[in-house]
This record gives sequence, structure tokens and C-alpha cells, in this order.
Amino acid sequence: MNKRDMSKFKKLLTEQRDDLMGNARRALSGDIHVDPDDFPDEMDSASSEVNLQFTGRLREREQGLLSKIEAALEKIEDGSFGECRVCGETIGVKRLKARPVAEMCIECKSDQEQIERRRG
Repeated sequence: MNKRDMSKFKKLLTEQRDDLMGNARRALSGDIHVDPDDFPDEMDSASSEVNLQFTGRLREREQGLLSKIEAALEKIEDGSFGECRVCGETIGVKRLKARPVAEMCIECKSDQEQIERRRG
């Protein structure tokens, strides 16, 4: 992969990281406060609880993606970005454009998914 591609991926990953961090800051600024006295009946309270759980799951997924972005940025810095962690081959640029945090080439990822499907 050439330096120009690396620079593009670094910029893309940095923008994604900054967007996720902005979302987290907005969430911490008070989006999630719930006072049980605000709900007149159990249905309103239950609905709010479901919304909070859904929001929590989204934030967990964002945290996981943020970790992957940080790892990809570290790989860019150390020069190993775009190398499959399983076989060591180069991950295709098309795959990285579709999923910049990819850690495996398409073949190794396909093999992993087949194994997971067999295990159930």
C-alpha cells in the first residue's frame, strides 16, 4: 500500500474516531437521565427502560468500534496496517475501503465465519 492510501485511511479513521467521541460527549452531557417520577404509569417507565437498554447496547458497539479504530491507527503508525493478522498477506484496498478496521483478508475472514457457523 502506498503512502497516499495510508494517508487517506488515517484521515478516514481519525474522522470516524472523532465522530464517535463527539457522540459519547453528547451522551455524557445529559441525554440519558431518567427520573422515575417523570413517568405516570408502568408502560411509560418500561418503554423508557427499553430505550435506555437499546442506547446502552449502541454505546457498547460504538466503544468496540472505537477500540478497533484506535488499533488500526496504531497499525498505520507502526507500518503494519493492511496486513492480515492470520496469514500475514496484504488485505485488499477494496476491503479496507469498505471496512477500514478490517484485521483479516477476505479469505481468512470467510474461513473464520464458516467455522463460527459450524459451531453454532
